[in-house]
Amino acid sequence: MVTSTKVHESHFDYKMDPKSRVSIPVDWRPETEETPIRLQLSKEHELPVIKVFSEEEFDQKFVEVEKSNLLPVQKQQIVGHLRTMSKKVTISSQGKLTVPKDWAEKIGLQPEGQVILAGRGPFY
Repeated sequence: MVTSTKVHESHFDYKMDPKSRVSIPVDWRPETEETPIRLQLSKEHELPVIKVFSEEEFDQKFVEVEKSNLLPVQKQQIVGHLRTMSKKVTISSQGKLTVPKDWAEKIGLQPEGQVILAGRGPFY
């Protein structure tokens, strides 16, 4: 069960630093740097995207799949996809999120290149 969900709104234009890190707006950061978040590879509007979820929001996806009327094999496929297309990360004490190098390359993010952070409700 999700306790208190932050709502992320607006969008911000940033640049990745040479180490493939991007600064996260203060209002969007977890309460502590030890708080894990989830990155998930996705495609939105035919564009490569990395979605960022709190652990609670990510776990809610599995609850929704389990409650669905899908066949067990379909549920297994969705859960498998969610697990293989996600990574657990943290935001540093300086408010920087390191994008895994292989994921950055996969979607075309370049060190010192442009990054757009977009607030989409309970996830970034």
